[in-house]
Amino acid sequence: MRPVSIVVPMFGAEDTIVHAVKSVISQTHREWELILVADDYQDYESILGRAGLLRKNIRFLSTGRNGSGSPAVRNLGLSHARYSYCAILDADDFIHPQKLERAVPWLAKYPLVSCSLQITRSDHTPIRTIGQGPDRCLSFGDYKFVNFSSDSMLVYDRDVCNPTFDPQISCVTDLDFMLRCFQVCDQVYHLGTPLHYYVKRTQSVTNKPGANKNICETKKLIRKRIETGEYSLRKFREKEKISHFLMLAISAEEEFEKALEQDPALIYEDYIENTLKQNSALPH
Repeated sequence: MRPVSIVVPMFGAEDTIVHAVKSVISQTHREWELILVADDYQDYESILGRAGLLRKNIRFLSTGRNGSGSPAVRNLGLSHARYSYCAILDADDFIHPQKLERAVPWLAKYPLVSCSLQITRSDHTPIRTIGQGPDRCLSFGDYKFVNFSSDSMLVYDRDVCNPTFDPQISCVTDLDFMLRCFQVCDQVYHLGTPLHYYVKRTQSVTNKPGANKNICETKKLIRKRIETGEYSLRKFREKEKISHFLMLAISAEEEFEKALEQDPALIYEDYIENTLKQNSALPH
């Protein structure tokens, strides 16, 4: 099967990178390269060397900066990728051993492949899954109603869709990237098995205290981009669906921040799932 370039942006990742890299080395699909891009001044090559994880298909890059943001770091990694099939892996997440084996064959027909997410705590104990169910093709309008959490699990073919990450936004960057892919791909093939592990860390960009306001404002910006045609989405009804999803997501973000004050154990995915169940139909 064809090889895959996997880009991992790293900022303050010295405690998580070993586990992320181990999950790539454990892939049953053996044809891959791993591009590790430091956005701090940490010596990650030494960290992986001490863990016995250095391999000839692992490369190390650096932005030469400290905290320039994940879009710029990902773009740098992608600019050095050798292969057309690509994936992004955040340094605090990890992947199932069969993720690439399951995803790569579908890329011959569908240039975008997603999968169900397993959300975990920082100690990797599971919290819940998102998007679990049958494998199926989804329109871009239906996609977010199935995967209403992070879009970090994407595997894609750069020969068909090859956008960059927007350095002007600091969160929800995966959704913006996905919408740019949808400019040329009207569908995504979704694997309903949890193959990507999204770790909720209390101090991450999307989970730290006060993050909801920034996330909410960014989702409003993305919805405005949809409405003004910046993404050039080709099917009007599907465009309506994803705009409707974002309207509900913004409402859920605003309500969730208040609910979190009453119950700090709440997670956003539970909250938005209930919102979507109650309001998924488009208004007539």
